[in-house]
Amino acid sequence: MPKSDFLHEATERGFVFQTTDSEALDAAFARGQVTGYIGFDCTADSLHVGSLVQIMLLRLMQRTGHRPITLMGGGTTRIGDPSLREEARQLLTDAQIAANMAGIQRCFAPYITFGEGPNDALMPNNAEWLDKLGYIELLREVGIHFSVNRMLGFDSVKTRLDREQGLTFLEFNYSILQSYDFRELNRRHGVTLQMGGSDQWGNIVSGVDLVRRTDAKQVFGLTTPLIATASGAKMGKSAKGAVWLTSDRLSAYDFWQFWRNTEDADVGRFLRLFTDMPLAEIARLEALGGAEINEAKKILATAATALAHGQADAHAAAETARQAFEEGTAAETLPAITVTHAELAAGISAIKLFVDSGLATSNGEARRLIRGGGARLNDVAIADEAQIITTADLIAGAAKLSAGRKNHRLVRVG
Repeated sequence: MPKSDFLHEATERGFVFQTTDSEALDAAFARGQVTGYIGFDCTADSLHVGSLVQIMLLRLMQRTGHRPITLMGGGTTRIGDPSLREEARQLLTDAQIAANMAGIQRCFAPYITFGEGPNDALMPNNAEWLDKLGYIELLREVGIHFSVNRMLGFDSVKTRLDREQGLTFLEFNYSILQSYDFRELNRRHGVTLQMGGSDQWGNIVSGVDLVRRTDAKQVFGLTTPLIATASGAKMGKSAKGAVWLTSDRLSAYDFWQFWRNTEDADVGRFLRLFTDMPLAEIARLEALGGAEINEAKKILATAATALAHGQADAHAAAETARQAFEEGTAAETLPAITVTHAELAAGISAIKLFVDSGLATSNGEARRLIRGGGARLNDVAIADEAQIITTADLIAGAAKLSAGRKNHRLVRVG
């Protein structure tokens, strides 16, 4: 077991998958402050739960006295990371990348402190140096240190070469630019550790090797396991799509619900990865069985939501869920859609409202929900696919739609 505070806790919480020279890395953390980074490309205007392991790892670095860097991929996004991709990413315009970057930057503030303090985080943009590179200069100064044979062995490359959609030369360069980032951050900010998901191992090792070859310095790499649920589902996805970290993309209530719906076998693991709760308390909660495990899920949901959205919104979401599920009431804070009085007076099909509210992704899914007995109006099962909802269905000014036992929406008149 590692001796340094950071690596010891990171290992116990399940963050560590692979490291380069683990003993030397542990010694570096024990000796003094380490500056480490993770890169985030700007492919959407928010991050989702799939990025949360990386964010929580940076948070743990800062909690244990070290300095995290969240590198914005303003330059690398122009190429697109081929890792775990079955086909090339759509190339974005500079304007799209800038808009996405502005959105992503909001995701870190609840988790990491930025500023000028000794272990305050930094947020550089790799476009600062990548956009200035000359192609021939890069080939001569950096390209000579990369073996094509070795790059062909990367999982991210082999996966694409085995598929019908090949790997473009543009994407093949991604590893070189990521390695260049590591060297540049080492020179500018003294970064000695690059972290990322296990799919980044080849790129991270290449960066470690580049710094050693060109600058004769020892730097390190650490990867986290790729997180899937106990049933094998991809982490960060729900029935309604990605579980985004910002409230304009996903409400605090829906975020809370995602964690509340955690599979029993994942409760302890997710408490260790996605909350700051003490490990001894997590062990106690993890050992709960039967109906008591649901209380542990509520604790997980509230703790994870408090980190992303704040304590007030987390407790409001928990109370809304309690009222909706335990008391059967249409809590005022449930997510809602608004329709006009004229529309509802004329009548709106239940199928349309289920789709418009996000409880179903299509008319077909809404029909299947009704056929399966999972669609409810004001806690009464909807039996007819052709049912029309009108103002007569309003109770205290709202109608409550439910998809199964856990997903609810209010229909209000506005």
